[in-house]
Amino acid sequence: MVEPLSLTGDRRPRLEARARRKPPAAPVTERKTMVGSSKPASAATAAVNREALARYAMEDRQDYADRDRGFLAPLPDKLYGGDGRVIFDAARFDYIGDDVPAPDTVNPSLWRQSQLIRKGGLYKVVDGVYQVRNNDIANLTVIEGETGLVVVDCMASVEAATQAMGMIREHVSDKPVAAVVYTHTHIDHYGGVKGVVSVDDVASGKVPIIAPGTVASFDKHAIGENVIAGNAMSRRASYAFNSLLDQGETGCVTCGIGISTVPGVTVSYISPTDPVTKTGEKRELGGLEFEFLYAPDTEAPEEMHIWIPQLGALTCAENANHSLHNIQTLRGARTRDARNFARYLDETLERWGDEAAVHYGPHTWPVWGNDEVTSFLESQRDTYKYIHDQALRLANKGYTPLEAAEVVELPEELGRKWYNRGYHGTLHHDVRAVFTKELGMWDGDPVSLHPHPPVESARRLTELIGPDKILAEGRRAFDAGDYRWAAQILHALVFADPEHTEAKNLQADAYEQLGYQAEGPQWRGIFLTAAKELREGVVPAAFATASPDSILAMPVDILFDYAAVHLIGDKAATADLRVDFRFTDAGAEETWTMWVRRGVLNARRGPSPDTQLTVTGPKAGLVSTLLKPASAPQLAQAGKISLDGDETVLQTLAGLLDDFDPDFAIVTP
Repeated sequence: MVEPLSLTGDRRPRLEARARRKPPAAPVTERKTMVGSSKPASAATAAVNREALARYAMEDRQDYADRDRGFLAPLPDKLYGGDGRVIFDAARFDYIGDDVPAPDTVNPSLWRQSQLIRKGGLYKVVDGVYQVRNNDIANLTVIEGETGLVVVDCMASVEAATQAMGMIREHVSDKPVAAVVYTHTHIDHYGGVKGVVSVDDVASGKVPIIAPGTVASFDKHAIGENVIAGNAMSRRASYAFNSLLDQGETGCVTCGIGISTVPGVTVSYISPTDPVTKTGEKRELGGLEFEFLYAPDTEAPEEMHIWIPQLGALTCAENANHSLHNIQTLRGARTRDARNFARYLDETLERWGDEAAVHYGPHTWPVWGNDEVTSFLESQRDTYKYIHDQALRLANKGYTPLEAAEVVELPEELGRKWYNRGYHGTLHHDVRAVFTKELGMWDGDPVSLHPHPPVESARRLTELIGPDKILAEGRRAFDAGDYRWAAQILHALVFADPEHTEAKNLQADAYEQLGYQAEGPQWRGIFLTAAKELREGVVPAAFATASPDSILAMPVDILFDYAAVHLIGDKAATADLRVDFRFTDAGAEETWTMWVRRGVLNARRGPSPDTQLTVTGPKAGLVSTLLKPASAPQLAQAGKISLDGDETVLQTLAGLLDDFDPDFAIVTP
């Protein structure tokens, strides 16, 4: 008889064992055209991709012409990091030629999208609007006014933005930057800001940074989303954005909405200075009028659309793209509201639809012509509303999220549009995300309310069925081309016995074929990275969303939240610590008290009357002290902070804080 799982007994050791265990790390390898451990497409996968090719309107080449429209200059040969290292080389994507047919290992729709975005450079959108595309996952857009340049979104890294601005200076204009605009709170839209403008120019008021929402709200969502859960998000993102895969037909092709994430870059942040908090607000920037539509709780918690009437130029930020977007990201973020996508796109059409001559976006290429722009926005609007409405129709009929996702299909008029295909979000996981947003985490089936954790479930199933039978069923399913079932049934054996090499290799083979068939590049990346790590072990992280610049830019309350998620609750259950942190930065002098009691770290503005220790210094020193308390004596000795009181409090705190492994196991316990 199998004993029931104890909530206070055997769960924690098992879960902690999973957190500690992982296969040996494989060496980091440079991206190349073919992946060493990969296998070719099976006959079943080749047939699936041939059938997909027959369904797609591949003869439609308008997007290729639109991609090339306004081309001014190619990207420089390479993008270099601060240490002289090559961090991006567009030539690695040359194998995805416009006339090269899709290989059997790539879904033909994804191959077509990758052909479109592999070409980068500087483009003139219309008079006064320029974009640098595809030296980064996001675009940098420059609006040239009479008195200066307005930069709309800054790419993900300082290196990419610096290169992009160099191209603008060489080929377009040497006018000063008059303003920076963040369209929303995601890292690939603000991360390169210090490659566009200096901190001093922003601080002096010379260059405003316009962004949606209050400054506090923008900071909270921009930094908090990428830092508070940053370790988990970075690990998941490394799967979803293909960053652990080699470049090639059996690995990373592109990221679908952009060429690629670029590891080893510098991510920066400067807080906004000029918030947009309601629709209809206007600014004169660089001699041009900008009008804003505030669109919160859409693709990002804070987002806005921008209309420039003199140029007839419109952007809906990431609420309208040459791709279906995520309602729930696979990297991990707050679930979005599909109905709001539709609502704000419709409001945009109502306000400016009759006048818009061009729509430019922070990803991919523009749409030109009023008829084309309105058709594009109407189709995207209706796609998101269809997903929202049909998911909830089926929910109200008793469907679970997975059951609904299996049956919802877009109407032909929506589904045949290339820009509604799943190159970022997918129809399947967007339908499931609507359930999450509207109904929460429980799928409505009682069996999923309190299931055994994966390792325990796997152990029990393996004991019941037997490892040989599970392996045989996995082999039968794989040979039949039923890769979903093969991966699912083999999961039990791999989690019950992570040293079972045959099971791991067979599950890797199944994941690989699922990746080759996937239209969505994030699904492809997840499946192929799973296969790679099952075969080779965990691949070291290529990037982290919690950059030093982001951590230092955190508002103080979020900084304490970040520290709080490191507290090991059970170890801190009997602790009683009180520390005052006195910030001495010019213009930002304040004191916060932090206390640890009952396994919880709290903080509030103002000193404590019974503090045990006061730490004084600039924010950089206090951040180091808070996150690495054991370093305090060295920081004090170096004169970076001062300590007044019982210094052993910090040593006690250090023993209560957890460390996060950026390479935690995913496909094994």
